Order: sequence, then C-alpha cells, then structure tokens
Amino acid sequence: ALILAGGKGTRLRPLTVYTPKPVVPICNRPFLLYQIDTLRRAGVTDITLSLSYQPHKIEQQLGDGSDFGVKITYTVEPQPMGTAGAYKFAEDFIREPTVVFNGDIVTDLDLKKVVREHNERKAAATIVLAPVENPSSYGVVETERDGRVRRFLEKPKPEDTSCCNINAGTYVLDPKILDYIPAGENYSFEYGLFPDLLKRGEKFYAHVPADAYWIDIGTPARYLQVHHDILRGDVRGIKLKDRRGSFDSATHAEIDELSIIADDCTVKPGAQIINSVLGEGVHVEEKARIENSVVWPHTRIGSGAQVVGAVIGR
Repeated sequence: ALILAGGKGTRLRPLTVYTPKPVVPICNRPFLLYQIDTLRRAGVTDITLSLSYQPHKIEQQLGDGSDFGVKITYTVEPQPMGTAGAYKFAEDFIREPTVVFNGDIVTDLDLKKVVREHNERKAAATIVLAPVENPSSYGVVETERDGRVRRFLEKPKPEDTSCCNINAGTYVLDPKILDYIPAGENYSFEYGLFPDLLKRGEKFYAHVPADAYWIDIGTPARYLQVHHDILRGDVRGIKLKDRRGSFDSATHAEIDELSIIADDCTVKPGAQIINSVLGEGVHVEEKARIENSVVWPHTRIGSGAQVVGAVIGR
C-alpha cells in the first residue's frame, strides 16, 4: 500500500501548525493508525508513506511499523508532486498491485472485498466511491451498469448529474499504471491519470461499498465530527477497547461513560466531562464543564470554564 500523506493540512489549521495531519490524534491515537488498521485487516502489511510536511514527526511516532504489525517505508518528496506524482515517485518500492489511500480519510471499508473484485475483473485500476447527500463540493464519478467508470465531474451543479457517488480517495492500481505517469512532475490522479485511463480504454472500474463509513477529516468541523461518530459507536471497524487510562479524578467529578480520558489526567471536584475526549496529562480545574469536545494533551482547563463543541489544542 501507499498512503499519500504529504499535505500541509492547511484546511485543518491551526491544529496542524505543530502536528502534521497524518498524526493528529483521533480518540488519542495518531490518525494514520486507523488507515493502517484498515490495510492490515485486508492482509496488506507492506506500507509506504509518501511524506513532505514535517516528516520526522511522523516517523518518530510510527517508526518502522513493527509495533503495529506492519512494515513501514518512507519516501519524502523533494517538492509536492501531486497525488499521481507521489505514486510515481515511490515506484522503486512498488512493482505489484498497490492500494493507494489519500491521507485524510477515516473509513471502515472492507478492503479485502475491493481487492478481490479488482482481481476478478482483471482491472487495471479500481476506484472506491462513497455516496454523499450533496456532492457539489466534491468530484463525482459516474459509472456504467457493469461498474466501469464512465466519466468524472468536478464539483457539479445538481442539474449536471443525478449521481451522488464521489471519489473516496482509495484506489487499487496495477503496476502498469505507473508507466502512464510522467516522471518528476506534478501530476494528479483526478485531473491527469484517471481521464487518461478512460481515453486509453483501460479496464477502469468503480467499487461502491454497501454501507461503509467514510469521512474526510480535513477541516476542524469534520475532525470533531469523526470523534462523535466513534464515541457513539457508528464506525463499525473502530472498536474503542478502553475509554479510561489511569488518571486522578475527584469523587465529586462527573464523567459520562462515552468520554475517553487518557493517562495522567486530573479532574477536580465539580467538573463535568460529557461526550468528550481528553488527551494525556489534561488538567481540569473545579467546576469546569467540557461537553462534545476534544482536548489535546497537556492542556489546562481553568476553574468554571465552559468548553462546548470545541477542539482545544496547542
């Protein structure tokens, strides 16, 4: 697999000023680990990360992948190469069919099924689609009855198409695809490679999962949303093993059962924590109320403070 994790995370600022997007915490785990879980469940354990922004911070947290049951290799782009350019840049590591993930999605997709379908159809490329209610801010992908890709429409108006399936940022690509990508230049899957595959008449198919969870965590609102979805148990592939670390809590503090509290937190008397995630070493003073929020590690919440629907970071 190749995970395209080189973006600066501009839309997610200011959370990504000190923390590159691939390792922003989601329920107190680096975000990329959820993608690694999805790959590992499908039996994919050889993973290359394509990085360019603060790569050392990512390598520091994930190492060679052995702690997570996978083998991780890193490539660092000299300058941003675009999505397909990054795939081409990593070609020394990949000469077999490859799963490519955009580095900003959380999904519980059954990847095994996608790979099986790709092989059965002898496809050159398979793109995973996600149905959305309003596709006008995404790229829509129209398909034929047999699942072949018909055309791509970028941010269409409602009258342009009745299709609501968007590019979910997950592909299975045959190695021969690498030969269609120009070396050493900025080149995109969406605008360059995929239209080219259609022109060439390659076997290019779409996979539309029946009921997979999918979200792009690229903005603070959606970053918060994915936490609520996981806390509520809406993401089948993500099971929260333990919502409580070892921390100090006053007997008169109120913590509901959905909340996640990491190690070394302190929760003072009269504080309330409702449907929220506290990172390591968070200190909550007396009578503070934290609700529907995510608090990053080593934050101090003052006494009587009200934190509602917020993300508090460095």
